[in-house]
Amino acid sequence: MKELHRKRVLVTGGAGFLGSHLCERLVLAGHDVLCVDNFYTGVKDNIAHLLDAGNFELMRHDVTFPLYVEVDEIYNLACPASPVHYQRDPVQTTKTSVHGAINMLGLAKRTGARILQASTSEVYGDPGVHPQAESYWGNVNPIGLRACYDEGKRCAETLFVNYHRQHGVATRIARIFNTYGPRMHPLDGRVISNLMTQALRDEPLTVYGDGSQTRALCYVDDLVDGLIRLMTSDVPPEVPVNLGSDHELSMLDVAREVLRATGSTATVEFRALPSDDPQRRCPDLTAARKHLGWAPSTSLADGLAHTVRYFSQRLAMLSQVSRIDARATPTASLSPLSNAPV
Repeated sequence: MKELHRKRVLVTGGAGFLGSHLCERLVLAGHDVLCVDNFYTGVKDNIAHLLDAGNFELMRHDVTFPLYVEVDEIYNLACPASPVHYQRDPVQTTKTSVHGAINMLGLAKRTGARILQASTSEVYGDPGVHPQAESYWGNVNPIGLRACYDEGKRCAETLFVNYHRQHGVATRIARIFNTYGPRMHPLDGRVISNLMTQALRDEPLTVYGDGSQTRALCYVDDLVDGLIRLMTSDVPPEVPVNLGSDHELSMLDVAREVLRATGSTATVEFRALPSDDPQRRCPDLTAARKHLGWAPSTSLADGLAHTVRYFSQRLAMLSQVSRIDARATPTASLSPLSNAPV
């Protein structure tokens, strides 16, 4: 890669599910990548294969504290992203979104770096319009169990827009919808993680409510491509862009697709719908198509096939660790699945 096009890129939350795939793509493109993570939910296994690359560096750091480095671009992905993780310490989740945004925006202001905020479809809450376009202001419960994540991300968007207006920082905002793929933690409580783990163990698949609530699932490789396109685009800094799949499926249909992908004969078990769980979730991708020339291209069948291979290997490893622990401590076991779908 020519030095002219080589950039120094900071990825916060770089050892997480999405961040690790982004780091990998940027390293392969020849950029100098600094991966920053406090390992609250990220794991070193996700980026272990990059550690020997000459253009990759790993730093343990919490973004709620300032960071002093020299970079050209910043992808701010740091924040727990599944209910089982972000509800464990809701105060710290909010701090990560808000203080983290302030610290990374301050770094961008000092260095002149372009900065992208990984926001979320959760800013729309339980939406009153469908599909959700970026012009929709959302329907969020500010004191609900999910508010630490929802409102933290909404505040981060406000900070990004106003750092641009007040200080001229080159900002980008991606509103990320449900994403899945290899390196998701099998026990993180997200819908694909839950269903695939249960299917591979031949346990009943948990579907909440009557299964009619919907999601649109985007494979991680497509999502990373969208993030990189958004970072390098000429989208106005104050304009958020939805990134995700617009192929809407009911949760019952998702469960059936997981059963098909895993070859499991497990049954489906219905449970009560958790508080503030959105009934319908699907992005309007008009802006992404117009400004980025982007739309997801990986079929659900292909994406699930890749994900099944990863989960099969990961669960086998967790099972082996559990057996070793059980020999040392008879009561040791794997953590139970969360009751918090996304």
